[in-house]
Amino acid sequence: MDGANYSLVSEFVLIGLSNSWEMRLFLFWFFSVSYMGIILGNLFILFMVIIDSHLHSPMYFLLANLSLFDLGLSSTTVPKVISDLFTDCNMISFPKCMMQIFFIHVMGGAEMVLLIAMAYDRYTAICKPLHYLTIMSPKMCVSFVVTAWIVGIIHAVSQFGFVLNLPFCGPNKVDSFYCDFPRVMKLACVDTYKIEFVIIANSGFISMATFLSLIMSYICILVTVWKHSSGDLSKAFVTLSAHITVVILFFMPCIFLYVWPFPTISLDKYLFIFVFAITPVLNPAIYTLRNNDMRLAVRRLGKRIVGSSGISS
Repeated sequence: MDGANYSLVSEFVLIGLSNSWEMRLFLFWFFSVSYMGIILGNLFILFMVIIDSHLHSPMYFLLANLSLFDLGLSSTTVPKVISDLFTDCNMISFPKCMMQIFFIHVMGGAEMVLLIAMAYDRYTAICKPLHYLTIMSPKMCVSFVVTAWIVGIIHAVSQFGFVLNLPFCGPNKVDSFYCDFPRVMKLACVDTYKIEFVIIANSGFISMATFLSLIMSYICILVTVWKHSSGDLSKAFVTLSAHITVVILFFMPCIFLYVWPFPTISLDKYLFIFVFAITPVLNPAIYTLRNNDMRLAVRRLGKRIVGSSGISS
């Protein structure tokens, strides 16, 4: 905490995504619609999983927590982006910048662990169906979620202490629309080579390891389905292809930024639009519109609403 006290920089300037008025108008529309979809879609999943007893299963318990993480991850950046699009000077105070970095990595790290848990859940359901309920017990599901939160907090704290104690005494322009470790550390008044290595070892390793684990789990699922369906992979591939697409969209920006930190181009800030504004919308669409159980739950809810309104009238 002392590092923040002797730092001469009290606020940062977020350069944002574009200086063009037309592009800002488009981005305002895009982020506003996306964030509305994120809120409505993920709250809808949480609501349905809570009220419908047919959805009280391991898969939907994990899905509800994924919606919670998506809401948290998007809310750390998107509202600020929307408010900054029509502001000439996009300022963020030093404490708020540090808080944004912290919560991005808490939510991001937790979501990575939860995605592994969800892949394991699908692997168990398809590859070990007779033991599914025994393996994916309520205790196991709660353990997955608690582990996700713990890993997310440890992941954030392990890097946060290094950045918080860096001296910032000169430049304060962050070439992005949000605060994050690599771009903020570029503004420090000391050599950050060692901290760069810490980020590669931490964020880079977690991103790569999680991505490879997820891809391997999907391959195992496809191989198992292929063995038990005489080579017909079409249905399983269609189902998993959407999941794999979301995984790629979520992890490719993370791998690009954290495995090769301090990029010389600004491509990473555009890639992270997928992380904050696109994948949190795609997750509810994939896990609800393409999910028969969720569609049936919506119909049951509709019948209950119609029935209750009929009785009251």
